[in-house]
Amino acid sequence: MPKKIRLGILGGGGDSLIGILHRVASQINDNYEIVGAVFNQNHDKSIKFAKEIDLPTNRIYKDYNTLIEEELKLPKEERIQVCSILTPNFLHFPMAKKLLENGFHVICEKPLTTTYDEAKILQNILDNSNLVFAVTHTYTGYPMTRQMREMIKSGTIGKVQKVDAQYYQGWINPIIHDKSKRSSTWRLDPEKAGISCCMGDIGVHAFNMIEFTTGLQIKSVLADLNYLYEDNAMDIDGTVLIRFNSNAKGVIRSSQIATGEENGLSIAVYGDKGALKWEQENPNFLYLLTDNKPLQVYKPGHAYNSKLSLDGTKLPPGHPEGIFDAMANIYLGAAKAIRNEKYNSGEFPTMNDGVRGLNFIESTVHSHKQGNTWVNLK
Repeated sequence: MPKKIRLGILGGGGDSLIGILHRVASQINDNYEIVGAVFNQNHDKSIKFAKEIDLPTNRIYKDYNTLIEEELKLPKEERIQVCSILTPNFLHFPMAKKLLENGFHVICEKPLTTTYDEAKILQNILDNSNLVFAVTHTYTGYPMTRQMREMIKSGTIGKVQKVDAQYYQGWINPIIHDKSKRSSTWRLDPEKAGISCCMGDIGVHAFNMIEFTTGLQIKSVLADLNYLYEDNAMDIDGTVLIRFNSNAKGVIRSSQIATGEENGLSIAVYGDKGALKWEQENPNFLYLLTDNKPLQVYKPGHAYNSKLSLDGTKLPPGHPEGIFDAMANIYLGAAKAIRNEKYNSGEFPTMNDGVRGLNFIESTVHSHKQGNTWVNLK
């Protein structure tokens, strides 16, 4: 098999933040080559964007159905092998479903779909194939969240008994108070984003980070969400109490109206022997707290880190690595899986993570609407 995997992209054109993140990340480890795309639903805009990034236009298609149809006409050694789905949420399911049904590997933005039932359909299709499906919960790609996972797994902090995860942003605050703006933003439109904005967009990252680092599954949730205006159908803020499949408990605090906040994802995991803390805005520092020793600080690239952490580190100690590198580590893990190479289960989030994310999103909304009651995850 040639070194570079042939990559197709759906969405992510123009000034899309997520588009450039995926394109750059796919190139960092020299594992992928972008060979085809549908960057925009407007074909002319898609062609124009392809020219702007110096990509040949002969495989820039008018829509994803055409991409699949035309690519299948090509010899197997030339056609796209994996497609990245970077579109608004409501398009994830139909695109992923048709790609899987036609033998393409998939790398998909979260949330996996807009409903739990759709997610289960994709899971069933994947289970009956030999395909790879990665969900880009980007923050699992940071070396120090991977180090956190391995330290908890090895018993460094003992038995987990309390978890506190926060994801605060403020970007919706200038939008939500203007009726015309909140009515025209796709993330506040249930038809395009699903039943949740805040929990569906960023709360699910905190949920995923908890399960990724602790190795525990959240058993049940109790949610109190905030919508601010009666004509706004989508949550923009909320607090979720969580219970695990053990005696451990915790809380997820998530907001998109936390005025002045940028991308404040953080997690603290408290065990009976110690605690670990990490913040996305300072991703190169992992803090270990105990009752009888001074605070310890772990940083990327040092020999004391785990193999999983070191495999996700590209530079010597002291050289900051960031969000592009984190996403690149997910692409790297997916590349290993596509090539049937050995990889650590922590190298990329899978379909299962995406399905559990939808379960979490729907459960929090149901919990709130039922009067803030406990709801068991399926």
